[in-house]
Amino acid sequence: MILHGYWRSGTSYRTRIALNLKGLTYAQAGVDLRTGAQRSDAFRALNPQGLVPALEVGADDGGPAVLTQSPAILEWLEEAFPTPPLLPAAALDRAQVRAMAALIGCDIHPLNNLRVLTVLRTTFGADQAAVDAWAAGWIAPGFTALEALVARHGGAWCFGDAPTLADCHLIPQIYSAGRFGVPVEAWPRLAAIAARAADHPAFAAAHPDRQPDADPAA
Repeated sequence: MILHGYWRSGTSYRTRIALNLKGLTYAQAGVDLRTGAQRSDAFRALNPQGLVPALEVGADDGGPAVLTQSPAILEWLEEAFPTPPLLPAAALDRAQVRAMAALIGCDIHPLNNLRVLTVLRTTFGADQAAVDAWAAGWIAPGFTALEALVARHGGAWCFGDAPTLADCHLIPQIYSAGRFGVPVEAWPRLAAIAARAADHPAFAAAHPDRQPDADPAA
């Protein structure tokens, strides 16, 4: 498998976490969003939407195919490689985990990704303080809701005592929150999960700073 992504992309980050939790081997191909590489003809041949990630699946893993949209990729990984599971056994429990993941993937992340922030800066003249305030305005209420759901369903992780798809979504969003000056300590349950993830090999290996295309100066 080849993961085409960007080191600091939240969707690429969550995909790396899931691949690592499944214990899968994959190569990485960097797509530099800052230079517009995602809009190149070569990349659009893989993903016509021009977004990361794109996962090339080889014949050994059921391909050839190119998978796009991180929620679909994560669901495919769960179906194709069910051990260890990233969704609980019971249908209602799976729905709760998917709801937590969607809270982040649908209602927080899209509003503070690069495309939206670029429009804020170029079309509406937002400075960095305004951009940070915009991002915080979506992150904070989302984290508050997720904190309540973790209080209801969580254990060591977002749901129960093993990582799930919800944690794959949460940890990249916490990383992003830090970039916008939103301290996770305001949500103690989420902060505890973040601390646990920092010591977990699969999460640690997926961290943006440890990727081959990471740019310390960015």
